[in-house]
Amino acid sequence: MVTFADGDSENPVNWKRSYRWFLSVLAGLFILNSTFASSAPSGITSDLMDEFTISQEVTTLVISVFVGGYVIGPLLWGPLSEEYGRRPVFIFTFLVYGAFQVGMALAPNTASLIVFRFLGGLFAAGPLTNSGAIIADMWPTEERGNPMSFFVCAPFAGPALGPVVSGFISVSPASWRWLFWTLTMFAGVCLAIVILLVPETYKPIILVRKARRIREETGDERYHAPMEITKKTAAEQLEIVLGRPYKMLTQEPMLITCTIYMSFVYGCLYLLFESYPIVFGKLHGFRAQGVGLAFLPILVGAVLASLVYVVFFDPMYQKAVVKHAPHVVPAEERLTMSLYTSFLFSLSLFLFGATSFPHVSFWAPLMFGGLFGFSVMGLYLSFFTYIIDTYVSVAASALAANTVCRAVFGAAFPLFARQMYERLNPRWASVLIGFIALIMVPIPFVFVKYGASLRRKSSFAPFHDNPDPDADKEATEPETV
Repeated sequence: MVTFADGDSENPVNWKRSYRWFLSVLAGLFILNSTFASSAPSGITSDLMDEFTISQEVTTLVISVFVGGYVIGPLLWGPLSEEYGRRPVFIFTFLVYGAFQVGMALAPNTASLIVFRFLGGLFAAGPLTNSGAIIADMWPTEERGNPMSFFVCAPFAGPALGPVVSGFISVSPASWRWLFWTLTMFAGVCLAIVILLVPETYKPIILVRKARRIREETGDERYHAPMEITKKTAAEQLEIVLGRPYKMLTQEPMLITCTIYMSFVYGCLYLLFESYPIVFGKLHGFRAQGVGLAFLPILVGAVLASLVYVVFFDPMYQKAVVKHAPHVVPAEERLTMSLYTSFLFSLSLFLFGATSFPHVSFWAPLMFGGLFGFSVMGLYLSFFTYIIDTYVSVAASALAANTVCRAVFGAAFPLFARQMYERLNPRWASVLIGFIALIMVPIPFVFVKYGASLRRKSSFAPFHDNPDPDADKEATEPETV
């Protein structure tokens, strides 16, 4: 049986730390590509309405249908990466995604816009599931916090930067089609980076290649990797590719609850693409580029949350590593930051609504937009790392299931957001969402208390926790006579 020896240079966790950080930054860039494209058309809605003579609702559909593509994509790309490796999936999805951006730039009518946007989202979902899996491949549990704090910034940087870029394109002499040519070039750059710089990181695939090399070098056919021994039929592979995420989502209470909460938070993020033009455009008179710039405090808040995690919460986790050594740290230790940010998330919505008046300075809702970004980032950092630490080898499938549900919320929320904010007014609409967020505040507290027992009963989550971290300490202390 071919396995990794201690210190094996082919094992991704043994690669140089600087190289692993380099690949982690690239993984964040790939996520940025996808999420940037998801929100980018929000700044050119008026151009699309003029060009194709369509309603506001149809232009909203052009934005949200891209996220609708995430509903199907992760169910394919996550499990496929666990069968064939991360690198082939990245190359294939970026290539096809870039082709559909060309289609958007050349779209002659509304139908082609909607179809190409949906298909683009379908293939852009590849980085959303596989980039997180790359982090899990390279970083051991105790070192994963800081890379994840950087990585999780990307899903918020993209949606925040999209309206900024498209807003400036909208008021410039350039055609709105240049937005999609920009997305095409961005996809091309990422594809070139994958081909030239990103190696395979999925350990079972690396071991398969190692076993083949040994067989060729020695002529001994007895050398096999674990993945080669457990050969699967086409039907079994299809069941894994299409069935595992659904099965996990229906059989895992932890994943179900995490997914519902994260999906609601994600939907609120995309709800802002409809509410910000009302609050800052109609109430405060911002032009398209001004509304786009209003999203930047969300990004600033997310970056600050990452820094707070690195400075305060990751050292707390490292203390837990020492406390539980030599056993694995319970995954619930990842949720500490969410105990605070779950309250802040609800509070940010209440305060954003309370300051959405024309006579209140626009700096107030901008500031609470930053608090929103801070709290969302804190929640995502906690729950992303919690899911990865809980499901480990099938983390890509778990993230795929999570991404699918988040996509449903992200696609649906903008479709009713404008009507809700116009009929209820911006104050009550935000307060209503804030009350729903308040109801969900106990979720991380419940996981901290009962998460270990839930993981012990899971058929997908390996349970290696030490039930009594002080027991080992006592066992290793010499008896006094």
